[in-house]
Amino acid sequence: MKVMVVGGGGREHAIIKKLKESKKITELFALPGNGGIARDAKCVNIGAKDIPGIVNFAKENQIDFAVVAPD
Repeated sequence: MKVMVVGGGGREHAIIKKLKESKKITELFALPGNGGIARDAKCVNIGAKDIPGIVNFAKENQIDFAVVAPD
């Protein structure tokens, strides 16, 4: 399963750490992520407020599940 997490703060980092434990997840992306998150997920330079960019990324990469964490 391909999963993307939208955001780049500590909350998103914690979510990614936990998601990384799942054997069902084959690819894990962070949009935009940060340097710490880059150790656990592939960071993609798309801002958390760039809705069209996020949607296009999800479609192009056949994302199965998204976690949108920013308030």
